[in-house]
Amino acid sequence: MEITTLQCQGYEKVVRCRDQASGLHALIAVHDTTLGPALGGMRMLPYTSEDEALFDVLRLSEGMTYKSACAETGLGGGKSVIIGDPKMKTPELLKAMGRFVDSLGGKYITAEDMNIGISDLETVKTQTRWVTGLSREVGSSGNPSPYTAQGVLVGLRAVLEEGFKTNSFAGKHVLIQGVGAVGGRLAVLLKEQGAKVTICDINEARVDELAAKHGFGKIADARHLEVECDIYAPCARGATLNDQTLSKLRCKAIGGAANNQLLELRHGDELKKRGILYAPDFVINAGGIINVSVELLPGGYNEAVSLKKIENIYTNLKKVFEIARRDNVSTHEAALRLARERLAAGKKRVGV
Repeated sequence: MEITTLQCQGYEKVVRCRDQASGLHALIAVHDTTLGPALGGMRMLPYTSEDEALFDVLRLSEGMTYKSACAETGLGGGKSVIIGDPKMKTPELLKAMGRFVDSLGGKYITAEDMNIGISDLETVKTQTRWVTGLSREVGSSGNPSPYTAQGVLVGLRAVLEEGFKTNSFAGKHVLIQGVGAVGGRLAVLLKEQGAKVTICDINEARVDELAAKHGFGKIADARHLEVECDIYAPCARGATLNDQTLSKLRCKAIGGAANNQLLELRHGDELKKRGILYAPDFVINAGGIINVSVELLPGGYNEAVSLKKIENIYTNLKKVFEIARRDNVSTHEAALRLARERLAAGKKRVGV
C-alpha cells in the first residue's frame, strides 16, 4: 500500500492511497479539526480522473467543516472517496480502505455516503476503529439517510416561513431531483405533510416504483428543470446550480439534501438576484451528520437526543436568513459567516 501526502492549501491533510493488491485508488481530505476530529462519509464513484475525484473530496470536506460548525456537532470536516465502479467493490478493496482510514490515527472518522452502505462499513471496520453509522445491533446509529431526510424536512419549515409566509406544506409543490435513500424518504415525508410531490432520478425504475407506490408525480430527469414548482429539492450529486441551470429554474425556493449544490460561490449571489430563496446545503442537510455525531457523546447513541438536535436545523436556517437580510448578502454567504463565527469561537475556546 502506497500512501502519499498531497499539498492542498487551506486543508490540514490530504492523502492518496494506491494499493495494487486490492485495486484501491482513494483519497481522504481533512479540512479542519478545530472543533473536533474530522467526520465525513465515504463515497465510491467512477470518477473520470483523479483530478475530478480530488475536486469532489476537497469541496465535500470543506462543506463538512461548515456543516458541523453550523450544527454544533463538536466535530471537524473531512471526506473520503474511492475511485472506481461501485459494482467492482470487493472485501479486499474495503479492507484496504479501512487500513487507509486507520493510517490517519483518528484524525478522520468515516461514515456512509454514496454507494457505501452499512455492510461495506462493517468490512472497513475490521481494519480500523474510526467508523460510525453501523447497525443499531452493535450499538451504533444505523443508516443516517432517514435522519438527513428528516433534517431537510425540518429545514423546509423555515423556508416556508421565510419565503411563503406560512408554516404549512399543504398544497405546496415540491420537485425532488434524486430519490435514493434520502430523496425517496424526503418525498414520503413531504407527501405526509400535504405537499404535492414530483420526483425524478437517473434511475427511472426507482422513480416508477416510488410513483406507483406513493402516488408521486414524475418527470424524466433530463427534463426536470421544466417543472414549475414552489420548492426545488436537489438530492443527488452536487454542482447542479450553475451557469447552465440557473436560468432554467422555475421555483421560488431551493432546499435539498445534495452536498455542494452551488458550482461556485457566485451562484449564490445569482440566486439572490433572481429572488430565489436558497437554503444552504450544509445547513439544511446536516441531519445525518448530527445523528452520527451522537454516537460519540458520553453514554453512546440515543435517538431521542439526535432528533432533538436535528430540530436545531430550523433555528440555524432562521439565523442564516436573518444574517442575509441584515447584511444584504446571499443566504450562502450568510451561512458561511455563521459557520466561521462558530469556528472562530471554537478556536478561542482551545486557545488557537
